[in-house]
Amino acid sequence: MPASIPTATYRFQFNKEFTFRDARALVPYLHDLGISHVYASPIFRAMPGSMHGYDICDHNALNPEIGTREDFDALIAELHRLKLGLIVDFVPNHMGIAETQNHWWMDVLENGPASPYARFFDIDWVPLKRELENKVLLPVLGDQYGRVLEQGDLKVRFEGGRFWLDYYALRLPLGPRSTRPLLKRAAELLAEPPVELMSILTAIEHLPASTETDHDKVVERMREKDVIRNRLNRLCEETPAVLDAIKRALTELQDASDPTSFDRLDALISNQPYRLSSWKVAAEEINYRRFFDVNSLAAIRMELPEVFDATHKLLFQLIGSHAVDGVRIDHIDGLADPREYLRTLQTGASGTLGVPAEKHAIYLLVEKILGSGEKLRADWPVHGTTGYEFANQVTELLVDRTAERTMTDTYNRFVGRQLGFQELVYRSKKLVMQVSMASEVNVLGHLLNRLSESHRWYRDFTVNALTAAVRETIACFRVYRTYLVPGETPAEACVRIIYRALAEARRRNPALERTVFEFLRAVLLPPDPNPHQLDETLRREFVLKFQQCTSPIAAKGVEDTAFYQYHRLIALNEVGGEPGEFGATVETFHRQNAARLAEFPHSMLATSTHDTKRSEDVRARLTVLSEMPKEWGRALRRWHTVNRKFRGKIDNEWAPDHNEETLLYQTLLGSWPLEPLNAQTRPVYVKRIQDYMVKALHEAKVNSSWVEPNVEWDKAVCDFVAKVLAPHSGNRFLSTFQPFAERLAAAGAINSLSQTLLKLTVPGMPDFYQGSELWDFSLVDPDNRRPVDYEQCRTALTAISGEVSPRSLLEHWRDGRIKSYLIRTLLHFRRDHPQLFAEGSYRPISVSGALADCVVAFERQFSGMTLLVVVPRLVSQLGFPPLGDRWEDTAVEPSVSRDWCDLISGQKFPSNSSLPLARILSDFPAAALLSKA
Repeated sequence: MPASIPTATYRFQFNKEFTFRDARALVPYLHDLGISHVYASPIFRAMPGSMHGYDICDHNALNPEIGTREDFDALIAELHRLKLGLIVDFVPNHMGIAETQNHWWMDVLENGPASPYARFFDIDWVPLKRELENKVLLPVLGDQYGRVLEQGDLKVRFEGGRFWLDYYALRLPLGPRSTRPLLKRAAELLAEPPVELMSILTAIEHLPASTETDHDKVVERMREKDVIRNRLNRLCEETPAVLDAIKRALTELQDASDPTSFDRLDALISNQPYRLSSWKVAAEEINYRRFFDVNSLAAIRMELPEVFDATHKLLFQLIGSHAVDGVRIDHIDGLADPREYLRTLQTGASGTLGVPAEKHAIYLLVEKILGSGEKLRADWPVHGTTGYEFANQVTELLVDRTAERTMTDTYNRFVGRQLGFQELVYRSKKLVMQVSMASEVNVLGHLLNRLSESHRWYRDFTVNALTAAVRETIACFRVYRTYLVPGETPAEACVRIIYRALAEARRRNPALERTVFEFLRAVLLPPDPNPHQLDETLRREFVLKFQQCTSPIAAKGVEDTAFYQYHRLIALNEVGGEPGEFGATVETFHRQNAARLAEFPHSMLATSTHDTKRSEDVRARLTVLSEMPKEWGRALRRWHTVNRKFRGKIDNEWAPDHNEETLLYQTLLGSWPLEPLNAQTRPVYVKRIQDYMVKALHEAKVNSSWVEPNVEWDKAVCDFVAKVLAPHSGNRFLSTFQPFAERLAAAGAINSLSQTLLKLTVPGMPDFYQGSELWDFSLVDPDNRRPVDYEQCRTALTAISGEVSPRSLLEHWRDGRIKSYLIRTLLHFRRDHPQLFAEGSYRPISVSGALADCVVAFERQFSGMTLLVVVPRLVSQLGFPPLGDRWEDTAVEPSVSRDWCDLISGQKFPSNSSLPLARILSDFPAAALLSKA
């Protein structure tokens, strides 16, 4: 039985403010829109208050904040009633650990290596820092440990037969053996300590240590500690004097008037399987793998069968009951062996569904960010990616490549530098490895050193040289990671990536001995035959850790640093994008579509997601700047001049700097509301922009950062935003900005309709992010995760469900109904003709005439049916709207000579070898012409 393939998905962001019940109420609306599957953000139990769900603390329970099992079942029933399905977002790479709700992590903190879950997390129990042996570093303190302790911020509590360590809202377990001195002191405070209390003390003394890893000892510790806890709890309930003595012992332990109490408290805390520290030391000493550099998200070892089995029980149950039809895998690059994980998942789904094991038992997507020229692995049993690459492909299509030099010169002159994007990426990655991920790189360096010590040919390499080679090579990686599997012949693509990175690293570091890089190459890609055999177990460990390390460094260095420093045209600064490249040809776009059809025809097509830096409509607007580069340059200089008086001086530097200022103006242009701002909406908009700019400043790490916020700089930039947007009559900025923004908005709307129609018709499966069926000018999260006004969405859909004039929709384009109309029309057609899009051919169509470069045209054909799609691009100079005679002699030449009917406008066109755009685009700026044999 093949997997059920969606015809269109709609992404819901579930949280405490949008629940299963809310989603259920919207199912009829989605059905009317033409959606086939709800695409849900993570629905499993996450940290309390989580607004995204990626901090899962229990994979085998639904998130109670978004509903009960009954609520979930009711949602599924409603979906099935209207023949819709569900795709869920699954997080196999990491878990949230910030609260006690993660019982596995709490168990590890209480029992250390003796915890049955110690292997579940990717913890280095023998790290470089010897003081951390058999301990987990917890960088959770707001200040240095000693200061926090002596300020009295660490409190020991007794509750339910066990001791806890509280740090404000954070609660940490205290190991049972470490609390024996507390219970012993409580016994001393009693005139006649009960025999049961003395027996408990003896039992604690004989409890296996937290460093035990022998299976029988671990089982004994788990069993006996629970017995001890229950006995102590019962004793306190039955003998209040014991509870009172424990409280008195705790008072003595935390007596601020007695300086020696701090020593006793320190001794207690130091005797735990964890070490508390300031959050600022995480970069250099943390010894558990994280999701990127987020301390509250700990990576799990999904490559272990017991971890896979323990985390997929509920998922397989939902698949087996047909509640879940497909799965989106988050952060696939974080896993040790992505291919093996995906194969195991598909095999498990086959068994759960009771069907023969086959390649694609369920519809499966991976969140994979592909670099320039990189292809999704053909040996992965998936239907494709989550569609970031399509978002970038269609954006590049809408950029005028001929403007590259003018846009580059304008940007470089304004910011006063000439720095290529790839050089910026290199520097940003090195900054990340210094500021937030130094520990991971140091571990790799020391692993490589251990390998070098195992053979006389390599033992003279110093650990510093080896670490530098690792750091430089990672900085020169052009993709997120490779997929080497020890014991298998490496794929040619992986070999090329590694050779290129090593070559560039050598070139950049002539003072670093060449043979160090040759040794690193031999470890990653052993020669065959290999004259210098190394420890294969240690080599395997290095290769897997190296590959898991390059991905987060790329993400933090590119998406979360370089993207916020390079602002030539920020529409190109998108997840998976290449801002250093400027636009793409129509021919390139056609090749990309043909390749998708041949390789992954059911891959998701996304234009807005919860992770995009800017919404699809913001990007569609901003690409128009490439069509008016000289006007943009003049406007940028003019606005800088009139707003100069609003800048603030911080440490002898002007805030915002020129680079931040160009980011602000582009952000305003992309997000400027279609309706005039008033007393109610202006403060909201100003706050959105201020919040965005502060986040951008911190991500850029130039004048401020998350680690060391420059509060004065942040405030100066926020003040600048408020002043340039102030509505007084003398605001010389707004008087010139608003007309410019309105021109951009109109042309951007045409671009948005173009990219929407392309998403609906090219090979692949279209996804719609919540609220994007109307105009949406959201910025990066949390701005793009604001509540959606579904009443407005419903009203718009109702208004276009009957007889509608496309001309009328175009006249009232600002209300967004025109976008909903286009989506609904094509989604209904897709639903009625799924094979045309799932299996139909893709053929570029010739365009002739004066404006041929401004048109994208292609056909989809299947079983005698032909859909001819005609989409405009680069049309800002044609005026608004670009209809009828504006197209002059431009025409498309379909492959078949038949009568045509436009699905969008309803117009009919007789058979002809050439179709003039002046006719087929007379009522609507794009066309989807259908003919049947």
